[in-house]
Amino acid sequence: MSADVLPLLRGVIDLISEKELREKIGPKKSLRVKLGVDPTSPDLHLGHTVILNKLKTFQELGHTIVFIIGDFTALIGDPSGRDETRPRISEADVEKNSQTYLDQAFKLLDKNKTEVHKNSTWLKKLFDPSSLLQKESLFSLFSRATVQQLSQREDFSQRLKAGHPVTLLELIYPLFQGYDSVAVKADVELGGSDQLFNLLMGRAIQKDFNLEPQVVMTLPLLVGIDGVKKMSKSYGNAIALNDAPKDIFGRLMSIPDELMWKYYELLTLEDLPKVKALHPKEAKMRLAQMVTERYHPGEGENAKAEFEQVFSKKDLPEEITDFKVTQRTMLLSRLVFEAGLAPSKRESKRLIENGGIRLDGKAAAEDTEIEILSPFILQVGRRKFVRILP
Repeated sequence: MSADVLPLLRGVIDLISEKELREKIGPKKSLRVKLGVDPTSPDLHLGHTVILNKLKTFQELGHTIVFIIGDFTALIGDPSGRDETRPRISEADVEKNSQTYLDQAFKLLDKNKTEVHKNSTWLKKLFDPSSLLQKESLFSLFSRATVQQLSQREDFSQRLKAGHPVTLLELIYPLFQGYDSVAVKADVELGGSDQLFNLLMGRAIQKDFNLEPQVVMTLPLLVGIDGVKKMSKSYGNAIALNDAPKDIFGRLMSIPDELMWKYYELLTLEDLPKVKALHPKEAKMRLAQMVTERYHPGEGENAKAEFEQVFSKKDLPEEITDFKVTQRTMLLSRLVFEAGLAPSKRESKRLIENGGIRLDGKAAAEDTEIEILSPFILQVGRRKFVRILP
């Protein structure tokens, strides 16, 4: 295989097929590489950048990135990897989220070398009554897959076995995503490992429209900072690209050491053997600074210095107990109590009122909800310390 293809294979799970990718790059040289995203929330997180990083590699090798905003498919809701029907979202929210997605995606991609399309441009046309009997119509698209074929996908079969409903809209979602590949004449489509069914549908529909089928490439779902579930804002284990620099740095420092190497593989192009030769703490500091700098240029070193100032103070004890919270926000008095720094919530409130509680060395003025995005030191009096981890 050409050396130009090797960087494209790092971290890839499914590649259908390597032979086709090699053949496409040969004569065409510049491929149309598709990514479709449904703007169902305003923020992108590091999990999204696994694919964005791969798109950037394609872009740096001279290929064209086709970024599709799923403003139409977002109204249906992608069922991939879901154990229940996704909540519906309004058109107003889709439109608002679309712009934030692009602003964040262009922190990695070259805006001037990226095609951007909204899939409502072509999908709405399929519903035109005057075209229902033509080749590119709703009737034609729906006839290209069977109920058996659609219902056999793993996430649907699991939900049906568990007695959970699967809506007709969810069944036909893959057909609309597949038609996107026809509309933009994609040579390659990228997605997370949970997107394989949808991406393969794109290949099948392209064949039906007499187009050369796209190469399918899937990448792992990044595990969140809890080290258990995939990264997701709804799970509270995500690092958003728009998070403050100190929060990105701190949350990366909180990930388990064994997870750090996967972050290096999927979020950077660093030489893994060389990184693994470093002390784990040094490697993690390097990762945190590198990722923070990428999304907040000029702030990586500052975030590192701030972190070291808080966690390397000489007046802190050598051994500090860690307390990991499961919520994004928590009332301070409850946190003090649950972290074992006070015998009751009433005593926690009294300590706060008397100025006996400090957060990273700063006295807490009142009992209020605090947002727990990155590690910090919770202190009671002069001798009690707990490191709070998100």
